[in-house]
Amino acid sequence: MSEVERTTLDNILAAAYKEFMQKGFQGASLRNIVRQAGVTTGAFYGYFKSKEELFDALVREQYIHILDMYQSILDDFHKIPPDAQRTCMIDYGVEGILRMTDYIYDNFNVFKLILCCSEGTVYENLIHDMTQMDCDATRDFSDTMQQNGIRTNTVHPQLEHILTSGMFYAYFELVVHEIPKENTGEYVRQLVSFYEAGWQKIMGF
Repeated sequence: MSEVERTTLDNILAAAYKEFMQKGFQGASLRNIVRQAGVTTGAFYGYFKSKEELFDALVREQYIHILDMYQSILDDFHKIPPDAQRTCMIDYGVEGILRMTDYIYDNFNVFKLILCCSEGTVYENLIHDMTQMDCDATRDFSDTMQQNGIRTNTVHPQLEHILTSGMFYAYFELVVHEIPKENTGEYVRQLVSFYEAGWQKIMGF
């Protein structure tokens, strides 16, 4: 890609970010984006085939990365010896979520776009996707405890989903309300402690 082409692409992406942030994906106008970028419609279609593809270019990399990051955190926890999982759950959860928070704040504008402006795209499912991953991991944890002679209470899948999605909605309020980065450590520690204590109570371990 030549320097001119790179500059044109950057201008399109910058104009798209501004338009999506102001109006959301569904309300955003390609005509406005093209005009703000200072390119012709024909030039635009040389880079992107649709509004969906344009939004994808802005957020896809970070969306995939945060899901992969969270799955890795869950997988690594599952590898911890069963008798240690109960005692290190809160500390491990805090450490993992703080690493995610660092990445999110390094890409803050992208996650603001995903969380606030992605309705009508596959990216509006971020919290749902992470909730499903966490619910799967919770069932794995319960199975591991049972296999090692540690009794846990069964939580109805619907309640499990409600509680878990509530945690992620609360967590991502950091981005929605633009909480300063320096405050996130304390918030994450208290949030994880709050939810883990609740899980321990209802699961009975």
